[in-house]
Amino acid sequence: MRKIIHIDMDAFYASVEQRDFPEYRGKPLVVGGLPEGRGGVVATASYEARKFGIRSAMPSKRALKLCPHAIFIRPRFDAYKEVSRQIREIFRRYTDLVEPLSLDEAYLDVTEDKQGIGSALEIATLIKKAIRDETGLTASAGVSINKFVAKIASDLQKPDGLTFIGPSKIERFMETLPVEKFFGVGRVTAARMKELGILTGADLKKLSEAELAKHFGKAGHFYYHIARGIDTRSVEPNRETKSVGAEDTFAQDLDTEDELLAELAKIADTLSERLERHGLRGRTVTLKIKYSDFRINTRRQSFQEFVEATALLDTARELLRQSGWEGKKIRLLGITVSNFGDGRTAPGRRGSDEQLELFS
Repeated sequence: MRKIIHIDMDAFYASVEQRDFPEYRGKPLVVGGLPEGRGGVVATASYEARKFGIRSAMPSKRALKLCPHAIFIRPRFDAYKEVSRQIREIFRRYTDLVEPLSLDEAYLDVTEDKQGIGSALEIATLIKKAIRDETGLTASAGVSINKFVAKIASDLQKPDGLTFIGPSKIERFMETLPVEKFFGVGRVTAARMKELGILTGADLKKLSEAELAKHFGKAGHFYYHIARGIDTRSVEPNRETKSVGAEDTFAQDLDTEDELLAELAKIADTLSERLERHGLRGRTVTLKIKYSDFRINTRRQSFQEFVEATALLDTARELLRQSGWEGKKIRLLGITVSNFGDGRTAPGRRGSDEQLELFS
């Protein structure tokens, strides 16, 4: 039986800014794209800003409407990467089995910890204290026997939380959990589940694996197991990212070029920030289009050189023009960058495709 810890920094970018600049402390701070011009998206918001309903991936213009007196600043990724490096050094005092998911969160397998402490809960407590003492920041931790439950647990008592879900409590915990709290279930999937009468983990357990696969494809097999608290994935410290993407499911289907180009600009902005955060550059850009009848069309363009962030939007626009979408209603657009080759400049990236659903 594994001992897994999931560490998630609290409002990471905003917390670093508030630590470094006292004038931001206690104020609603938004880090990300500025609301001027065509606007960008929120990378993260301080807890003071979250009280107004501001959330990550929200358009900055919408965030400004929710909190007109919020302070908007651009991210300082070099500063965040340096703090992330400090935090990972703390992790490695206890285990080499560290799987970073991003700059501000990671899985740790402490089944056999370096210091012979034995208790994952005690190790999580020590890590949280070290992070606070050495960086001046707070982190939340979830402790359990697998990655899925540990990740959910880390979000239950934010900020500065510590939650342990032991083997005897997992099944009941998963049964009472709302489906939208399941890691991997976005807003679109949660809405689809609710249409089927699936509101909680207990409802998920009523369906067979075959039924879930029929409704949700390959993900259905995953949902079948996680509803029972089963997750056999190991912590893999050396996995590499295959692709990074962002996509937007629209509240209403779009059918004009101006609307589509405006949405592409928002998605490209989000993706550019995400690539910069992870220190990645790729050679292949893929455009994903989902029509109102749920048919999906993808267009791809590869280059000999790495695609710079400034070229993402132009490439996506050209792919849209080549797609033959005219006359159709579109419910989703997405942009993905892949084929990183030796364009990886930052440590600790994961192997699964990393997607961000903006308004799905």
